[in-house]
Amino acid sequence: MAEPAGPRAVTAAGGSLIVAVYPPELRNACERFVATGGLLREAGLRVPEVMEADCRAGLMLLEDFGPRTLYDLRGDSWTDLRDHLEEAVEDAGRIARLRPGTVAGLSPPLDRALLERELEQTWRSFLEPRGLGGGSRSQAALRKALGELCRQLGDEPRVPCHRDYMARNLVPLPEGRLGVLDHQDLRLGPPFYDLASLLNDSLYPPAEIVAELLGGAADELGYHRAVAQRALKTVGTFATFAERGDLRHLGLIPPALGRALDHLLLLPETAEISARLAERWRSVC
Repeated sequence: MAEPAGPRAVTAAGGSLIVAVYPPELRNACERFVATGGLLREAGLRVPEVMEADCRAGLMLLEDFGPRTLYDLRGDSWTDLRDHLEEAVEDAGRIARLRPGTVAGLSPPLDRALLERELEQTWRSFLEPRGLGGGSRSQAALRKALGELCRQLGDEPRVPCHRDYMARNLVPLPEGRLGVLDHQDLRLGPPFYDLASLLNDSLYPPAEIVAELLGGAADELGYHRAVAQRALKTVGTFATFAERGDLRHLGLIPPALGRALDHLLLLPETAEISARLAERWRSVC
């Protein structure tokens, strides 16, 4: 996530704004946030309004959507959450229908190389330290299978995607809309990537809700590949956060790993090795 979580500033009218401060190494993210916000707003999404921005100085004043994200409503019933998820699916479709040419130059695409680099972090920070790859032969087989998964996923026709479209970046607003945060990494990627993120990162709807929301797409190999890669990627992200002392997301690792395994078992390139490792992985899910 490249959008800093800045402090809130109280306005003279008694409202609040977000003060985003970008360190020098993230100044380009400030410029991208302004650009991607304009694209998403034109597409009909509700994104924070930029009140003032000086990206050369790394400062931005943003509309405050409030502290409660869709993830914070995880204790509600799935019946109550379903309306929000339906809107999120619709908004994901709006993102995917952006003109690819307007998105292509913003950030590098989610291609095979980037997808594989993300999983390398998971190997280093989580799978290897816990012996979850098995012995040397199993590790080689799993690496080969995951490489093929990333190849297949990276070869799919690319569409615009938010890149981190999950519950912690979606805010139910008083006006009845979902606000979309952290959109500066908008880029081209696999067709099901945003939906895989929405339904398998931080918030984990039951299978019947997922099937209803996605229709026939829930049975697509492309969706299973996107879920498997995204869920494994988040395992590595959360484990790396923990290595740096941020333990907030440790509890999300077991369900993410379980979600990844469920979908790896459905893919022709990963089913065999995943079945051999399933018991080992389930022990930490």
